[in-house]
Amino acid sequence: MAALSDPHADSIVELRRVSEEHMLPLLEEEVASWSAELDWDFRPSADLVRRFVRMQALGGFAVMRGARAAGYAYYVCEEGKGLIGDLYVRKAHRRVETENALLESVLDAMWQTPGVRRVEAQIMMLASPLDRAVPHESWFQPYPRLFLEAPLASVATFPARKLTRAAISPWSEARQEETARLITAAYQGHVDSQINDQYRSASGARRFLMNIVQYPGCGAFFGPASYAATDLQSGYLCGVSLASLVAADVGHITQVCVAPSHKGTGLGYELMRRSLLALAAHQCRMVSLTVTAANETAVRLYERMGFVNRRKFAAYVWEPR
Repeated sequence: MAALSDPHADSIVELRRVSEEHMLPLLEEEVASWSAELDWDFRPSADLVRRFVRMQALGGFAVMRGARAAGYAYYVCEEGKGLIGDLYVRKAHRRVETENALLESVLDAMWQTPGVRRVEAQIMMLASPLDRAVPHESWFQPYPRLFLEAPLASVATFPARKLTRAAISPWSEARQEETARLITAAYQGHVDSQINDQYRSASGARRFLMNIVQYPGCGAFFGPASYAATDLQSGYLCGVSLASLVAADVGHITQVCVAPSHKGTGLGYELMRRSLLALAAHQCRMVSLTVTAANETAVRLYERMGFVNRRKFAAYVWEPR
């Protein structure tokens, strides 16, 4: 395990040795930080962490200061990949050295897991996410990303885009298989498939969809603001915009993509417009999304729709070369 040079910090310990009570102040601060900084209700995710800590069933580590946790990180491993689910250090103790001690601990644990060949992470509450040293740097690749947010008060004034090749209807879970194939086609050769390798295959995209529909990591899936576009000639799915609720009055676009054959037709804009209208009708005051900074076409579209940058962060990938 990684050791800290800070004389006021105890050693890093496995989460399975930490009690729920030790974690409570840390998790309460994290919930407050997400709410204040990102308009995001993190409590459902924090409650899951509490439950798995209570069950001693969460792989990860905590920085202990006295009888309380000052920071933690957890991870999961599946099908040859490790994923850092979260890393958070309390503001009073937040330093790159402390965060890196946690990073090194979870990375070392994952590399020791048989079959793990790649690790991914998108950590929102990290100090200096774009300009920092990290453990295992020779295997490391960062991808700058943006957390964008827009008010919904004027979305009703957005002009509708006339579509001649596609028809839009509500998305349903019955279309998950089609959506998985669409995501794979839409992200072929795209920078986002370097960040999330689930985009590279239909089976991976299927797992990605299951995560955003069934689990709270991207908010509570919100079907009334999720739409699908069908190609009028072939009948195939050619675009989706999927949405969630990340607070009672804040929506989030979890996925928007269109088939390569429909890029540049205005379909992505119209799908997004429908989702934003539905979120506004649900009395949401704001909507957010994340985008890779290198995806300049998407960034320009979102800016035209009123989105502004709320936070710069990064997707991290470690992969032995």
